[in-house]
Amino acid sequence: MRWLAFAMSNGFRSGFVAVVGKPNAGKSTLVNALVGEKVSIVTHRPQTTRHRIVGIRNRADSQIVFVDTPGLHAAAGKLINRTMNRAAAGSMADADLVLLVIEAGGWQRADSVVLERLAKASAPVILVVNKTDQVKPKSRLLPLLAACQARHEYAGIVPVSALSGDNLEELLRLIVAQLPPGDRYYPPDMTTDRGREFRLAEALREQLMATFGREVPYGVAVEITALEEEPGLLKVDAMIWVAKASQRPIVIGRGGEKLKAVSTAARLEMERIVGSKVFLQTHVKVRRNWADDARSLRQFGYEIE
Repeated sequence: MRWLAFAMSNGFRSGFVAVVGKPNAGKSTLVNALVGEKVSIVTHRPQTTRHRIVGIRNRADSQIVFVDTPGLHAAAGKLINRTMNRAAAGSMADADLVLLVIEAGGWQRADSVVLERLAKASAPVILVVNKTDQVKPKSRLLPLLAACQARHEYAGIVPVSALSGDNLEELLRLIVAQLPPGDRYYPPDMTTDRGREFRLAEALREQLMATFGREVPYGVAVEITALEEEPGLLKVDAMIWVAKASQRPIVIGRGGEKLKAVSTAARLEMERIVGSKVFLQTHVKVRRNWADDARSLRQFGYEIE
């Protein structure tokens, strides 16, 4: 236990912080802002995050390991939804601290669903009231904060705007104060545990989620089928899987225009991730009902029990 004694003498703290909440509460935007780098994709659509994603904030006094989780929801009919719920629940069970993220617009029934699940967690909980930039004047937040305080014994309640960065330093201060003494879990230059292939697939899925209508985004999965490196260039071959035959022509678009636009936007994001030029080839195939098929989910990187 020499490392623990060393950490305690230096006051260094480290731990895992599960970030939970209903779909579209702004969890991924918050994690990206707290890490200081984009580690989770973000769109305006609920349930954009499908996997448990680690984002690491390294500070002189601490290492905070944020675990961005899929949005918890009561309806979990398909296997993918049950898998996402399990990922979020598992993150809470293993965490040293939990951030419950709600929207500043008001407490919703879906927030109560998440709070009920938190009753089983032994870790302290900080309530993060996000999207305060959408509430004016700020005095309108006071009744919500008072009502939230009566619902649960929180380790702290912090109104923030993940988008503008408002009050994030205060939130970080409270987080560090709740973490146990300990050494780093990851090297100090590491910001996520996700590999390059996963992040490239997510970059493409982000553009698909952002581009298409209500049904199509939830019917798509992305698989990187080949990577080939040349000096200053990364060649990426990606397969876009859709759940229905009717979705394939929608994704491709007339004359391939939609797919070309999505691929161009994804390529630019991929270049940001890898720091070099990217040549991206995309293909679209149908795999019916993949979201309710264990074999398909494993192939696409989901953790199936």
